[in-house]
Amino acid sequence: MENDTHPDQTTRRKLKAGSHADRFALQIEAEGYGLRSIANYRTTAEALWAAMLEADVCPTELTDDRVDHLATSIISAASARDQKHCRYRINRFRDYLIENAGAPPRSEPPLDMSPRACLKREYETYLRSQRGLSEDTIYHCLRFFDRFLTAKFGSGLGDLNTIKPDDITGFILWLRKEQNAPRDKTGPSHLRNLFQFLFWSGKTERNLSNAVPKARQPKPTGIPRYLEPEQVNRLIEVVRDHQKTGRRNYAMLMLIARLGLRAPEVTAIELDDIDWRAGEILIRGKRQLHDRMPMSAEVGEAIVDYIKNERRGPDRALFVSVKPPFKRFKDAQILRWILRDAYDATGISPPQAYIGTHILRHSLATDMLRKGASLAEIGDVLRHRSAMTTTIYAQYDVAALRSISRPWPTSGDAQ
Repeated sequence: MENDTHPDQTTRRKLKAGSHADRFALQIEAEGYGLRSIANYRTTAEALWAAMLEADVCPTELTDDRVDHLATSIISAASARDQKHCRYRINRFRDYLIENAGAPPRSEPPLDMSPRACLKREYETYLRSQRGLSEDTIYHCLRFFDRFLTAKFGSGLGDLNTIKPDDITGFILWLRKEQNAPRDKTGPSHLRNLFQFLFWSGKTERNLSNAVPKARQPKPTGIPRYLEPEQVNRLIEVVRDHQKTGRRNYAMLMLIARLGLRAPEVTAIELDDIDWRAGEILIRGKRQLHDRMPMSAEVGEAIVDYIKNERRGPDRALFVSVKPPFKRFKDAQILRWILRDAYDATGISPPQAYIGTHILRHSLATDMLRKGASLAEIGDVLRHRSAMTTTIYAQYDVAALRSISRPWPTSGDAQ
């Protein structure tokens, strides 16, 4: 556990000594680390500096090979549990020396100029500049690039025109068997991107994207699950009880439950995205589309309370980790964990097996419908790009459906 106590005056005077290790420790302190962590970073930095003095290596000579050689004994002397962290602390101190003591930057690995590596870089550029895909989607597209070409050609790159529809079908069947997810549509989607690129760039004579079979996605017939407003309020309120993360978690769930944001949209909010004068917030939505939404008073108050009393660190993301150095979240899984703990704390049974934050969006839409909002208004709040997406909530409006239904034919009716 980190000790969050700030250094006393004696410790501060010691840290303000003139060595690089001391100044590095001050930098770690400024990032919000506790006394114990500061001491560990300082001790590791001193050990590397002492090894450099013994080997007569100055910072300007601290190359990759020399760092690895000097760090070996330091890491070996650490406990088995601490060795990974020790290596991380050494790398942090090296970053400090690169920035402040003239140490050479890390050498870039030699660029792989093999045909397959060149094709992969060209494909990555296409996905980013031509398709405008998110970095997360690009990452998965590149993974399927490697997986399919490895299955077809091994480690190298053969004649791309020898790829046949049977190769694609066989690969997808193998995926289904390995993943045990017969309705997963991400694999075929990533493969279509690959074959569209190969045809677009002239690497193949045929557009094989049409040969990629579609994953069976039957249209859902069930009504979307939802929570009652009282249950939503209990889930939101219970997260406020956490001593360290209560304000942050409360504000995050409020954005979903009151404004209908998706989980990735919550974690993507930047401090500069909030226009306090206009009472608006910029939403970074799907497909890199941005929308501005009005921010209700209770949501604004929750965010202000979090920023003033709980948030720390220099990161420009609105929501950050409570652990130093207080960085933004890499993904939105944190919201699933928050909601899961809220279910446990309140005793509310999740309406579906998968615990996801989309249930709060569905609950908001259902509550709006009950209060007389039209489907168009619900679609605007949830930022649906297609009106058809919002029609699933029409199943709740039984009175409206009854008004447009035709009477059941009886035996006396004319044929």
